[in-house]
Amino acid sequence: MSDTFAGPVPLTTVLVLALDTATPAVTAGVVELLPDSTTLLAQRVTVNAKAHGELLTPHVQDSLAEAGRTFADVDAIVVGSGPGPFTGLRVGMATAGALGQALNRPVYPVSTLDALALDAATGHPLLVATDARRREVYWAAYDALGRRVDGPHVERPADVVAKLASLGVREAAGEGASIYAEVLGLTIVDVRYPSPVGLVSAASAEVLAQARPAPLTPLYLRRPDAVEPVGRKRVTRA
Repeated sequence: MSDTFAGPVPLTTVLVLALDTATPAVTAGVVELLPDSTTLLAQRVTVNAKAHGELLTPHVQDSLAEAGRTFADVDAIVVGSGPGPFTGLRVGMATAGALGQALNRPVYPVSTLDALALDAATGHPLLVATDARRREVYWAAYDALGRRVDGPHVERPADVVAKLASLGVREAAGEGASIYAEVLGLTIVDVRYPSPVGLVSAASAEVLAQARPAPLTPLYLRRPDAVEPVGRKRVTRA
C-alpha cells in the first residue's frame, strides 16, 4: 500500500470502515469516531469459518449502504491483523489493503485480541483467547484498563492454565475461552468475536492523531506447515 493518503483526517468526525476475518466471524462495520466517543452506524457479522472470501465484500457494501455512506466517505480503514489461521486472516488483510490502495486512505492493523479485550471491558484483569484449532488457543492477557501485558501466544489451554496465577487473571473472553471454559476454570465473559467498535477503539489514538499506519503484516504465530525440501530427492533405478 502507498505510504501517502489523501489529505489530513478531520479531527471532528472520522468515518472508519472496520474489517476482521481472524476468527470464524466475517466482520465488517462502519463506525463514526470522535475524540470522546465511538458510534456504530452499521455492521454485518456472519459466523462462518469457510465463507470469509465470499461474504466480506458484500458485508462491507451492505454496511455502507445501511449507514447511508459510500466508499468515498470513508476516512480510514481498520483491520484485525490476528492472530488467526492463514486462510481466513489473509482475506481481511488483503481486502483492507486493496481498499486502502483504491481509496487512497490509511489502513490501520490492530490485534484482534486487543479489540476483544476492549469489547469485553470488564474493568478487571482479563484473558482473551480465540480458537487456534489443533486443540490450541491464541491468547493474550490484559490489565484492568484493557492494556495488553502478555502475549500474543499460541498454546494448549492446559499450558495457559499454568500461567494464570502469575497473570492474576480470573475472567476470560473470546471463542477459545468459551470452548475450553472447563479447562481454564475462569469466569467467562460472553464476548466471542471482535466487533467493529472494538476494532476501531483499538486504533482510535492512531487514527485521530493521523499517525502513519504500521505495515499490514498478518500475525499467524505458527510456522507454515509446508517446508522447503532440504535437498534433492534421490532417484534409484529399478
